[in-house]
Formats: sequence, C-alpha cells, structure tokens
Amino acid sequence: MRILVTGAAGMLGLDLSAAAAEAGHDVRALPRAELDIADPQAVEAAVASVNPDVIVNCAAWTDVDGAEAAYEDALLVNGAGAGSVARAAAGCGAWVVHVSSDYVFDGLKTSPYLESDLVGPVSAYGRSKLAGEEAVAAAAPQTHTIVRSSWLFGAGGPCFPKTIMRLAAEREVLRVVDDQLGCPTFTGHLAGALLSLGEHRVPGVVHVAGGGQCSWFQFARTIVEAAEIDCSVEPCTTADFPRPAPRPAYSVLRTERGTEVPLLPDWQDGLAAFMSALVGTS
Repeated sequence: MRILVTGAAGMLGLDLSAAAAEAGHDVRALPRAELDIADPQAVEAAVASVNPDVIVNCAAWTDVDGAEAAYEDALLVNGAGAGSVARAAAGCGAWVVHVSSDYVFDGLKTSPYLESDLVGPVSAYGRSKLAGEEAVAAAAPQTHTIVRSSWLFGAGGPCFPKTIMRLAAEREVLRVVDDQLGCPTFTGHLAGALLSLGEHRVPGVVHVAGGGQCSWFQFARTIVEAAEIDCSVEPCTTADFPRPAPRPAYSVLRTERGTEVPLLPDWQDGLAAFMSALVGTS
C-alpha cells in the first residue's frame, strides 16, 4: 500500500511514517517544508505525483492559545488545508485519514464522549478543528476517516511529558491543573491505529485515544515518578493558571463503533513506551 503522510516532521507524523515503513508499506513522508497544506495547488500537485492509496493528514496548527489571536491562520491549516487534502485524495481515488481533536467538544459532560455526541468547541482552536472535520466530510464524503484523539505525546517533538520533566528538574515544586480530565495518547500507539483504519477503510468519525483517564496533575505526577526526579507535584485549578484559550474540563473519548475501531493501551502503558523511546533516542 502506498501511503502519503502530511505533517511528517511532527511527533505523530514521525511515528506514523516509521510504523508504515516497518509494516512494509511504500511511504512518502512530506513535512511542512516540502508540503504546506494551506497551499491547495501544492497539495493537488503532491498528491497527483505520489498517487497514494491512503493519505494520513497529520499536518495541523497545534498552538491552542495562539489560535485565539490568529484564528484565520489556524483555520487556513486546520480547516481549508484539511479540506484541500481530502479533495486531492478524492480526486485520485485515495482514502483519507484525518486527525482531529477532543477540543471539538465543550467538555461539559461527565461521561465519555462518543462519536454521536453533539460537538460544541469552546476555543478558536477547537472551532478550526471542527471546520476541518466538516471540510473533509464535504470533500470526500464516501472516502474518509476522521479520527478524534486527545492529549497527544511522543518522543519526536515537544509535548507535555518532556515539559514536565524539564520543569521538574529545575524546580522543587510543580503545580499542575487537576480539574481537567482526558486521555493521554502516545503517538507511537496512535500511529498503528491510524494505519489500520486506513488499510481497512473505516468510514466516518471514530474516537481513538489512550485507555483510562486522568487529570493533568495525575499525568504529571506519574511522569515525575517514572523519570525518578526529586520534585513535589501539587494540584491546582484551571483558575489558578488562566490561559488565552479555554480548555474542555472533561474530554475523555471512547468509541461506540465496536471492533472496527482499534483500542489503544492504557495511558500508563503509553507513558512507559514513551520513556523507553526517549532512552532509545538519547
């Protein structure tokens, strides 16, 4: 299977490209420096040149707070750019797998979000990701998988565990938000699921995230313990650390699609795999 990966220099793109190559697929990995999905002509030309069977769109504007002040820029990538990728895929008969986010929900539920739940983003970033879902569905109505995931972390780029380990090594005490709940998702695990969804051409919206749930505080405390860093991690509230973009208070994702959607290992297993990957790259 010939697979085109956009956003291939990001932590998910790197893990996906590696997993696809290891599985024996013909992989064309295009980082933003080689393909800016905000340029529809460039997207069309790249897709026509590669002629893939599956496109996995990992390219995204990921600056959640920055999107509040630069929504049009975020929308150009996460919305129109996603649509351009899907349109080009449909034009050459390829299946498109698009990576979306838990931020399309408002976070007001107290039980896991399912694919059928109503969306209602509370941030500019979330609105841009929802626009991408809508653009993909419109451009490739019969040939797309939209994968909502959450709290991504991986060895190949900046992420929450790396930040926590750096700060814990510099400080005696860390205060971390304890009133936001989600599903930390290791990109090394998500990559395999994205490949499976593309191979089997699973249609529509699916939720794929790390098993279990925790708060950012619980995640941070486990990271510091795993790294064996002498630092006290203490809980605080979202109000203690206001940010430009509001975050969903609850964004646990689960699937109602049954066995056609891969289930990922628990987030603790993802963290263990992440730590092992860090050792392997150091």
